[in-house]
Amino acid sequence: MRTKTFVLFPSLGVGHLNPTVELAKHLRRRGLGVVVAVIDPPDKDATTADAMARLAAANPSITFRLLPPPSSPDADAHPVRRTLDTLRLANAVLRELLRSLPPVDALLLDMFCVDALDVAAELAIPAYFFFPSPASALAVFLHVPYYYHNVPSFRDMDKAALLRFPGMPPIRTVDMLATLHDKESEPTKIRLYQFKRMAEGKGVLVNSFDWLERKALKALAAGVCVPDKPTPRIYCIGPLVDAGNKGGNGSGERHACLSWLDSQPRQSVVFLCFGSKGAFPAAQLKEIACGLESSGHRFLWAVRNPPEEQSTSLDPDLERLLPTGFLERTKDRGMVVKNWVPQAEVVQHEAVGAFVTHCGWNSTLEAIMSALPMICWPLYAEQASNKVFMVEEVKIAVSLDGYEEGGLVKAEEVEAKVRLVMETEEGRNLRERLVKTRDMALDAIKEGGSSEVAFDEFMRDLEKNSLETGGRS
Repeated sequence: MRTKTFVLFPSLGVGHLNPTVELAKHLRRRGLGVVVAVIDPPDKDATTADAMARLAAANPSITFRLLPPPSSPDADAHPVRRTLDTLRLANAVLRELLRSLPPVDALLLDMFCVDALDVAAELAIPAYFFFPSPASALAVFLHVPYYYHNVPSFRDMDKAALLRFPGMPPIRTVDMLATLHDKESEPTKIRLYQFKRMAEGKGVLVNSFDWLERKALKALAAGVCVPDKPTPRIYCIGPLVDAGNKGGNGSGERHACLSWLDSQPRQSVVFLCFGSKGAFPAAQLKEIACGLESSGHRFLWAVRNPPEEQSTSLDPDLERLLPTGFLERTKDRGMVVKNWVPQAEVVQHEAVGAFVTHCGWNSTLEAIMSALPMICWPLYAEQASNKVFMVEEVKIAVSLDGYEEGGLVKAEEVEAKVRLVMETEEGRNLRERLVKTRDMALDAIKEGGSSEVAFDEFMRDLEKNSLETGGRS
């Protein structure tokens, strides 16, 4: 019997590439053929190229294909427009790739790659979406094009006004996706177009698990999120997370921060890390440092250069950016690392007791799988709505105050939330809920668990769709 082959097509950026590779690894474990087709960005994003090289070296059983950059879109256009245009212009090279391969059984698209649906239809290849964020965010995104008909722009509402979407706890307008705040703007119109076209997929694979998101999945299954057409079938197949590589940096060496953690007491360290784009102004870095110092707790902190300095240097000058004497005063209980740490290994380390995170869904799932309480500091994308879900719905995290609209989170707030999680009864309750959540996640991915059953259902649905389309033309 021929091995089925899947082509995975992520959007631009490391934040989309990493979860796509986790899906690819999941497919390979089931003996399926996988090609990850990555667009070489027109702006020659070195971060993406480096990440792809690292991921390809670490996963030799996965075929990576770097697609030549399409024609450069308008350099002066909004970044959302440039991304849409780049993905649309890439249809030609994607079509060429699909035609050059042996029979392709399915095209698995990133949530923003909606225009590739046209290529799939032309070649009679079933197209599904892979949604690397929670089902609660999917429920919101699919419903926003309909919800927005009847309300003013979110930016014109009170910032604390609560918006109610099917399957999601009430969310403040200020916590909605920034590119949706002005309904007359081009970025919002593009996002609404993308969200509406997502409903055209044969189904959606979601990096989550049934127990965690019952309300959202019930709303999606009931069809209330997409009122004017059938909602695609939702398959929760997660958590798909990076299991880590024992802290290797690609050369087999263990990262120094892991050796430092080895010498720290169990659950004593606060870990601060904010994803591939998480960078703060110098004033905010000082507030974080003062809050950590005042808390008295051990910490491991990954620091990037402030955004305004990244064009001149990627390597942060810690002595200049942090308060005078901070590194010396905290050297016995803290470690500051420049730019990068092996997060997957750090969150699994028994010395870590709390995680200050930007609420990216990859990071959230890694924390769940380690039963690690989270302190939420959303920065961009759907991270603020992820925060609402984690804090309000499943109660496995607490939120920092003051981050909204790029505001300054004060040192006192950092100290207070660190102490809350590390010292109080509320913090112990968080940890207990996370232990249960982790156990339910492990149940979902074991043989016969809900995520394994969902994947089998996806494969049966794919077989049915393949028979209906008759395969590639």
